[in-house]
Amino acid sequence: MSAGIVQEQVSSAISEALEKVKNQGLLNSESFPSPTVEFPKREEWGDLSSHVAMSIAKKEGKPPRAVADLLAEQLRTSCRIFEKIDIAPPGFLNFTLRRDCWHSVLTEIETQGECYGQSRIGQGRRVLLEFVSANPTGPLHMGHGRGAALGEALARLLRAAGYSVEREYYINDAGRQMKLLAASVHARYRELEGQKVDFPEDGYHGAYIKELAQDIQAQVGSTLLALSMEDAQARCGQLAYEKLLDAIKQDLSDFGINFETWYSEASLFTTGKIQDALKDLEQRDLVFKEDGAIWFRSSTFKDEKDRVVCKKDGDYTYLASDIAYHYDKLTRGFDWLINIWGADHHGYVPRMQGAVEAFGYPKDRLQVVLVQMVSLLRGGEKVEMSKRSGEFVTLREVAEEVGADAAKFFFLMRRSDTHLEFDLELAKKQSSENPVYYVQYAHARLASLSRIAQERGLTIPAVQNVDLSLLVAPEEFRLIKHLSSFPGLIESCAQALEPHRISFYLQELAGLLHAFYYKHRVLPPKDGDGQDDMIDTGAEGEPVEALREIVSPALTQARLALLQQVKTVLKNGLTLLGVSAPEKM
Repeated sequence: MSAGIVQEQVSSAISEALEKVKNQGLLNSESFPSPTVEFPKREEWGDLSSHVAMSIAKKEGKPPRAVADLLAEQLRTSCRIFEKIDIAPPGFLNFTLRRDCWHSVLTEIETQGECYGQSRIGQGRRVLLEFVSANPTGPLHMGHGRGAALGEALARLLRAAGYSVEREYYINDAGRQMKLLAASVHARYRELEGQKVDFPEDGYHGAYIKELAQDIQAQVGSTLLALSMEDAQARCGQLAYEKLLDAIKQDLSDFGINFETWYSEASLFTTGKIQDALKDLEQRDLVFKEDGAIWFRSSTFKDEKDRVVCKKDGDYTYLASDIAYHYDKLTRGFDWLINIWGADHHGYVPRMQGAVEAFGYPKDRLQVVLVQMVSLLRGGEKVEMSKRSGEFVTLREVAEEVGADAAKFFFLMRRSDTHLEFDLELAKKQSSENPVYYVQYAHARLASLSRIAQERGLTIPAVQNVDLSLLVAPEEFRLIKHLSSFPGLIESCAQALEPHRISFYLQELAGLLHAFYYKHRVLPPKDGDGQDDMIDTGAEGEPVEALREIVSPALTQARLALLQQVKTVLKNGLTLLGVSAPEKM
């Protein structure tokens, strides 16, 4: 862990010990790497562990165990935060900390509140995050939903890590697909007008195309029949495009996704930006003319061959548009370009990074996150298609059935580059089998606890006003240790562009909370009736062991303070995923 108040204390203590041992002439290196501090795989090995001795042993020309012995001895004599330091083969340093060190985590959470976990590693660097960017030729489908959830979570995560993030939707409103949309809608329009039509061979066949034609007919009547075929198709295409783009914006807004910028591909042509980008490459001798076409020297940047950017007939290729679009992104002054693309674009990534490099920037200025397909299940059985689209299940259909919260959480439960199975029935279950319900219920359970405490005349105390030394149960310390890792998690997730790890963390935190509730009482029984404080929330299973525990008023206060910080972190984590933290369920 690179962050978290306890982990930072231990890491700093190791760094100081390294310098002291070096000054004693026992180590030879001029500098040392920042020590990595992690939780050991097994609880009995201690609270935290570091492999720093092994990482520097080779350079020092000493066995890892010998380096670990030097560090352990120095730490035992100079640092008071450790209760015990053990060394495990071949040179792991395992630390057991004094209990009050862990108590500082609760103070930190209470002090920072909704900002707990945030950092400044981004240093305000400007990030342009482009995602969804579906062709406005049909409704958004499940795959777009996964990309949308990922993009929003990444935006929130990067902002929490100190980056300045702008979200952008690239509207593919130019090219062959838009022409096919226009031809398809126009054909359905003519059918509605009683004409016999040969439907375009590669046209769009979904029921939504007929609905668009009906809307257009209701809007313009039969007036398009008086126009030439070309003009009528163009008018149908424009009206259909506007309606579909409005529907996409509405679907995303209802899903909790909003963009600062909607960038039109067509604008690249009307503003001359494609010509500007190619002129820049020409000045760098990175485009050339051959066989009447204009080519980009993409082989210079490890592409398998050079690529056409302008065909013999003068039409620009998709690559030309993409090069110009990324040229425009770079000239807008962003420090980091992040694109979320479907996994089928895998081979296109090095080509676009080559284009970025061609303009004089490091290729990693552009980073692409690939998103695999989603299989929709219902009770374990595959769902084949949507009645409305005729081809796919729409994002709106799924969000309306299971709710936006459940959909987003499910989309974020796996690495984006792995296949995802989304079971509709599981996403609707109100039980511990449903991951999002399990996590949201943990937050609602703590909100219920606060309400019950207040009804009994108890206030939720500030951490500084309770005796934290009373928190000695293993379940309590597991909670605190997990809370301590949250800031480091955000940093590492932001750097790796992996928000799915937040969903794992929240499920683990919810599991630790529910395990604590099973074994420990928080509030004393009301009027001696033996009823526990959380039964009203309707959890599966009664906290049998907790009912037998007797708690003092001071312990009640300490546990209320602890659980309030758990509630804060649950909410902070859910917020990063764009998922709500309900007070009641």
